[in-house]
Amino acid sequence: MTRIVVVGSINMDLVTQAPRFVGPGETILGERFLTVPGGKGANQAVAAARLGAEVALVGATGDDAFGQQLRQGLAAENIDLTHTIQLDDCASGTASITVAGGENQIIVVPAANARVTPAQVEQAQALITRADAVLVQMEIPLETVEATLRLGHRLGVPVILNPAPAQKLPIEWLQLARYVTPNQHELAILLGADPDEDFHALMQRSPGPVVLTRGAEGAWYREQGEPIHQHGFNVAVVDSTGAGDTFNAALAVFLREGLSIAVRKACAAAALSVGKLGAQAGMPTLHEVEALLAQQPG
Repeated sequence: MTRIVVVGSINMDLVTQAPRFVGPGETILGERFLTVPGGKGANQAVAAARLGAEVALVGATGDDAFGQQLRQGLAAENIDLTHTIQLDDCASGTASITVAGGENQIIVVPAANARVTPAQVEQAQALITRADAVLVQMEIPLETVEATLRLGHRLGVPVILNPAPAQKLPIEWLQLARYVTPNQHELAILLGADPDEDFHALMQRSPGPVVLTRGAEGAWYREQGEPIHQHGFNVAVVDSTGAGDTFNAALAVFLREGLSIAVRKACAAAALSVGKLGAQAGMPTLHEVEALLAQQPG
């Protein structure tokens, strides 16, 4: 069984479905409201577990009602929470999400996620040593992201850096990652480049291997030489929240099969994930991914 360690955030998503996005100072009537588990770390952990991996999560929640719900949900997905701490003096992270027309706008309040430490990563070294891949994102302190990259590099375990929310990072950090998985906007920010620059050129400028997500278009990937395109899959879009997290999880789970296969399966998993409202609700099983690949080969 593939072993994945995720270092990242755990949030309760407060989701409002609306006919359109509001403007400054404007009030409109929403269509639906719900609370659903989220956070990029938790999302990626759940997605990897549903794809058949053995998953451990390094993170933090508060000792509040949201925290209890979040931990229960993760445990129900058979995710190892040994290195997910519960803080008595802090709230759990939240994300306020508005969904309209299949797109989303998100405001994240880190709370407990801001206290995920490099020490926690070091304490999880035994798990990371035997992992097939490590996933880390940027809704936790940057010092903890760096610690994860350095530890994985030192141990020879591939680390996939999902640079979201994006900010410019030291080139050395990008070189420590086995793969960096931005969209075009995020890659431009990472490199301190013009976001309107051709994405092929941006990929060529990346100091290490990069897998660039392009929504419905699929993904482009490059280890060396020219970027290679993997097409997307035709699906009905309900909510794109969590699609990137599903992509990253699938990439990690299937990486042992080779990069091209992993990217193709990641595109299929991400496509399936947009069919339901909420980040984790639409995350597919391995069987569902295999069925879509059979229906839309190539």
